[in-house]
Amino acid sequence: MTNPNPNPYLDIPVFDDFAKVLDGSVYRSIPDDWWVGTSDIVGSTGAIAAGRFKDVNMVGASVICAVGNALGHSDYPFMFGGDGASFACAPDRIDAVGDAMAATATWARETLGFELRIALVPIADIRATGRDVRVARFAVSPPVSYAMFNGRGLRWAEDQMKSGHNMIPPAPPGTRPDLSGLSCRWSPIRATGSDHILSIIVHPADDRARFDHVVTGLFDILDDSPRKSSPIPARGPDFSFPPKGLKLEALATQHKEGGYIKAWLKALYISLIALVLMKTGWKLGEFDPKRYRDFTGYNTDFRKFGDGLWMTVNCTVQRSEEIDAFLWAAEDRGDIRFGLHRQRTAIMTCIVPSITNDAHFHFLDGGEGGYAAAASAYKAKIPDADPSYHA
Repeated sequence: MTNPNPNPYLDIPVFDDFAKVLDGSVYRSIPDDWWVGTSDIVGSTGAIAAGRFKDVNMVGASVICAVGNALGHSDYPFMFGGDGASFACAPDRIDAVGDAMAATATWARETLGFELRIALVPIADIRATGRDVRVARFAVSPPVSYAMFNGRGLRWAEDQMKSGHNMIPPAPPGTRPDLSGLSCRWSPIRATGSDHILSIIVHPADDRARFDHVVTGLFDILDDSPRKSSPIPARGPDFSFPPKGLKLEALATQHKEGGYIKAWLKALYISLIALVLMKTGWKLGEFDPKRYRDFTGYNTDFRKFGDGLWMTVNCTVQRSEEIDAFLWAAEDRGDIRFGLHRQRTAIMTCIVPSITNDAHFHFLDGGEGGYAAAASAYKAKIPDADPSYHA
């Protein structure tokens, strides 16, 4: 019998208990003829130090958006990393995917002044090194699941890219990707009271069982807090007018809207309508603002696994100190390697194919350094650590 679902990624059963990211049985190897794509911004640490948090996140998410549009919004596994992204895709559209990545690199350079490194490598080449790329699907809501990766292959691919291997050159000047659906209209999410927003990256040292034990203990600490320490308020994020990301959204869509001014005015108009609907709760056609805000909270990737643990969480000062001491003790024992960064806000970048269904994606990062700062902390205290963790 012919498989009615030709996408092996969608054949992977979903799970909704995040602790299962440590369970190898939920992961599946993807075919040898698939490819892994990676990207990151050169000099992101300096850009963040200059206050360009939203710019960095917008470019990081733009690769996911451009590839998704090139694939016709078919489901594929991806992971947002703050200043970049990683993904896996089937070979049948690899030329279109490469073109989308190259166009995104040109857009990032010409509109925002960023050098975006991009690379593609076959899964078979990764497996030839003794590593693997295994994928699981963590369901955050009925229509949305995020990919989790293990097997050490994703990190290797990123490291190879940062060493200059498997690189894709940017597209010719003036080339633009399709970034339809990319936006950042939500207000920054402030930590509750005197709390902190923590950006945490934790990787195994040598023994995976000891790493799993430490991460289980970290889950116990974080899960003993409202909403499992998610920074997203129960009512969903706030919306202000005009959104701070209006310029970025216009820069992403100006070539499709007939220029920057037209794109900016369209984004402003849509934002004004959204503000009225969010404040009043009125529905407009099939758009229900309360439902949209609820699913924004559900569909946010505040915790994920990509050959290690990545989290953006809200913690009290006392809980923050407890986590810091817990991770330092585990690192001193040789169980893990970690980077941690504290800040007062988190920021959200979104991919919304349609406002009238619930399958929209929201990427969360710390608002004053985030994952890039956590990665820099990781590298700074372990000078000989994996070179894939430098900005």
